[in-house]
Amino acid sequence: MPSSADYRPTRRVEGTPRVAVTRRLLPETETRMSELFDVSLNRDDKAMTRDELVAAMQAAHVLVPTVTDRIDAALIADAGPQLGLIANFGAGTEHIDLAAARARKIIVTNTPGVFTDDTADMTIALIISVARRLNYGGRTLRAGKWEGWAPSTMLGHRLAGKTLGIVGMGRIGQAVAHRARAFGLNVLYNSRHRLPEALETMFGATFEPDLDRLVAEADILSLHCPATPETHHMIDARRIALMKPHAYIVNTARGQLIEEEALIAALVDGRIGGAGLDVFEHEPQVDARLLAHHNVAILPHMGSATFEGRIASGDKVIANIRFWADGHRPPDQVLEGLV
Repeated sequence: MPSSADYRPTRRVEGTPRVAVTRRLLPETETRMSELFDVSLNRDDKAMTRDELVAAMQAAHVLVPTVTDRIDAALIADAGPQLGLIANFGAGTEHIDLAAARARKIIVTNTPGVFTDDTADMTIALIISVARRLNYGGRTLRAGKWEGWAPSTMLGHRLAGKTLGIVGMGRIGQAVAHRARAFGLNVLYNSRHRLPEALETMFGATFEPDLDRLVAEADILSLHCPATPETHHMIDARRIALMKPHAYIVNTARGQLIEEEALIAALVDGRIGGAGLDVFEHEPQVDARLLAHHNVAILPHMGSATFEGRIASGDKVIANIRFWADGHRPPDQVLEGLV
């Protein structure tokens, strides 16, 4: 949490702040924004071009981007002098050059915590789906290839007694661990910081400081890390080779965490059991080999896609803008280097 010394004070915005929103938000959020601000909305919900982003940043006091917008140093350099706030819709900020924003004295905010339960629920859904081969069974049925029940077909793996390896024990990782107990999973976790003993006890989780060892011991590997230079391809060919031949990998965080070509090779060769993926290295493009594989449970980046989560995220964006426009520290200010 930023201290008062970390906050760069701004003068109160005179009049109604001009706000540019880069994607279509829920009607409740857009209506409230229209009541409070001089807002430019993206009614077509098409990702803005670079030129459109430049124009928005040269005209608005506040930019409201999403994860689909890359707000790099060059864009920030071209922003108008009145731009004082980038109020991101979502918790992740890897698409924003925080150092460049800080150099221009532009405050960045995000919306932490609002998608925790939604993403954790989706993680568990993917774990069940890939372990019990729901994707394969559904495809077989829809293709008219199901010939009826048989004792040796459609076999997956029971969850109870298996080891879930969680990489990244932040809000979402903890929420997944909490849910995993109900399924009888044994939880190992690796994270930058070890949890207090009381939380480990509550989650039934054991800290494993060696990521390689966690990867090797997990029956299910679930990723919950931000996308940073340090986490890029953290699950690469070498680490995939450490996995058990029946193990599954689940990713509801960021596609860049996995070396996708290495994952596909392992799936094709049958060196791991399967994968549950909500995010992809080159999204929105998805490799056809992932789409076709019989034991890949696959979703279009919908881990946070609930009405409740998206409305809550919009409420946080509005609160951050109002605090900033009134000359106060926004409650969800992000500090470069402390994300």
